[in-house]
Amino acid sequence: MQQSHIEKAHVAQRFAKAHQSYDAHAIVQKQICQQLMQLIQQYVFARHCSQTNVTHALEIGCGSGRMTHLLLQHAQIHQFTLNDLYPEIQQHVSAAAYPATQIDWLIGDIEALPLPQRLDLVLSSSALQWMSDFPALMQRVQQSLIPQCYLCFSTFGAKNLQEIKALTGQGLNYLTLAEIQNVLNETGFDVVHISESVQTIHFEHPKAVLQHLKATGVTASSAKHRWTKQSLAQFYQDYQQFSQRNAAGLSQYTLSYHPIYCIARRRL
Repeated sequence: MQQSHIEKAHVAQRFAKAHQSYDAHAIVQKQICQQLMQLIQQYVFARHCSQTNVTHALEIGCGSGRMTHLLLQHAQIHQFTLNDLYPEIQQHVSAAAYPATQIDWLIGDIEALPLPQRLDLVLSSSALQWMSDFPALMQRVQQSLIPQCYLCFSTFGAKNLQEIKALTGQGLNYLTLAEIQNVLNETGFDVVHISESVQTIHFEHPKAVLQHLKATGVTASSAKHRWTKQSLAQFYQDYQQFSQRNAAGLSQYTLSYHPIYCIARRRL
């Protein structure tokens, strides 16, 4: 269940390089943020109206700030601690835009940092798949939450970027929905919602697939993978197996995303 091979410094470097291009290219991640926000509204805010007034929230892996801004549009948060691996992300959230919210930064590997305490909301979108020890982090998150308060997150499952893994052998070892649910149950959470879907996006050429991954920083999983002219040509050729004809009869190349959504409440 551990992702011991993940090199966090390399992940930080790749995402820092991509942070300017990420927001324009991370189309699926944007949709995932919107879906997660809908689930938070449905399972947290709609059922516990006082939760729209949050005393202290923590976001793990805030990245471009998309999820941060969505939450701040739907909830009054008095103190909001934002975490990510690299300091460049601080430019994406302006404290001046949210004068009623105290924004604190927690820069670095969340698995190696002390967590804020007495939290009444912890959220994360498209980040927890990078954790080396998901159960250990969930145990610490559980201890940092006030009883009956919520952990809300999206992560990715085994079919995520399955085309890339099939051709290069590069990729993360994703937890299944059942494994995530078991971890949460064992660490003192009641799972009030968990679901998954597979979304496919299309590109005109396999080269555009790689450009998309680079622009979103996802190549961070390939620390030791180096492309050569020959290996690129082979990759383009092999990617033909993932091509389809569109309505105009032109070839298009698929890339799969496999989001998993979870809303969990800390037990007493």
